[in-house]
Amino acid sequence: MPRPRILTGFKGRLLIVGFGCIGRAVLPLLLRHTGLGRDRIRIVTDKSSHRDVAEEFGVGLRVEKVTPENYGRILAEELREGDFLLNLSIGVSSVALIAWCRDAGVLYLDACIEPWEGGYYDTTKTASQRSNYGLREEAFALRRPGRAPTAVLTHGVNPGLVSHFVKQALLDVASATGGLAGGEPHDRAGWAGLAHRLGVKVIHVAERDTQVSARSKRPGEFVNTWSVEGFAGEGCQPAELGWGSHERHFPADGHHHGYGCDAAIYLDRPGAGTRVRSWTPLEGPYHGFLITHGESVSIADYLTVREGDRIAYRPTVHYAYHPCDAAVLSLHELAGKGWQLQEWRRELGADDIESGMDELGVLLAGHPRTAYWYGSRLTIGQARSLCPHNNATSLQTAAGVLGGVVWAMRHPDRGIVDPDEMDFREVLEVALPYLGEMVGKFTDWTPLDGRGVLFPEDVDPDDPWQFRNVRV
Repeated sequence: MPRPRILTGFKGRLLIVGFGCIGRAVLPLLLRHTGLGRDRIRIVTDKSSHRDVAEEFGVGLRVEKVTPENYGRILAEELREGDFLLNLSIGVSSVALIAWCRDAGVLYLDACIEPWEGGYYDTTKTASQRSNYGLREEAFALRRPGRAPTAVLTHGVNPGLVSHFVKQALLDVASATGGLAGGEPHDRAGWAGLAHRLGVKVIHVAERDTQVSARSKRPGEFVNTWSVEGFAGEGCQPAELGWGSHERHFPADGHHHGYGCDAAIYLDRPGAGTRVRSWTPLEGPYHGFLITHGESVSIADYLTVREGDRIAYRPTVHYAYHPCDAAVLSLHELAGKGWQLQEWRRELGADDIESGMDELGVLLAGHPRTAYWYGSRLTIGQARSLCPHNNATSLQTAAGVLGGVVWAMRHPDRGIVDPDEMDFREVLEVALPYLGEMVGKFTDWTPLDGRGVLFPEDVDPDDPWQFRNVRV
């Protein structure tokens, strides 16, 4: 277990909104590393079922559902200027909370941008409005010139730490190919220029979760290693990806958003119904789900090189998620029932899992060394030993939340920021003790490997890294 080193001198109070999987996971880390005493942390949740965890750590818990009608009153009763709002909820509008915090002088961080309850399934909204792209643009519309309380968007492990993994991976590829002649980048233009010079065409957030429960999934049950409602919600959003400048086959079911940064597109399909090919070192080649995530937009936007009004370079960026096997079966059943979430739901806690790990990293591909994966391998055994109330998936996310919270406390006046705009070394220094083994590995794999063996396939043989070849 990492020693309880205090990483920030923050003097305010901290309110956690939502006390699900990640809230319970990160609470011990906050007490261990922020210097916040138990009397300076409070929790607001609509469920009393985890009161025992709050009591175990001596932290106050308020059971009240946060709604569009009462969120202002609740926050005003719990927070004052200089405090911190850590939003780990589901179904509570991130944009509404960010706006309140900006006006109240309160710091903010979330692990994903959430709409109000039901927003992911609201058919009165367009697919673009229900997308992470649309939610991010709403949050960025709150930006104002000058200094403002720091509000960190989407900082768990992914989105969050993976943006910092990308920078380390770029440096590793540059070191291996002699592409770092100009020195390490220190700003957005420098990182985008480095990715461009290296020839990185594609960035996958490539994750394989092999954690296994001793109890099998039942029919009519959704099983997952983190929030069932959170996973199902994002799985039913449109599949989204940052759209690269090298792409020459626009998807027949693809659409530009037509507003904002224009770094991403969406498909007329839910992410949980869209599969892509990717690779991790232990799993090797696999089919994952193109689940929408904020990093698909933010990384693509951050690494864009513009020459006047022309996009000279941008990588294609998206998630390629293979969840635990029980969750794959759950998604199959969910799709077969018309995307109506199962009645029974089971979140696998640390004690429910008998073996496995979460292998989560970024795959940078298209450069002279073909592809390079960099990321975290965290086993269930390591997670249990490092921090209570954690499996491998929750601890990787909690480490990202902790890194983002500490960074925000150290830099309290940066306004609304993406993970990509933060100092990657500073954040990773906080998170790394909880990420298990960090691995970097080159591979010659491409999505054309093994294609057409049994049946002819319509591929682009001239460029393996076209999305047309990646999509299943």
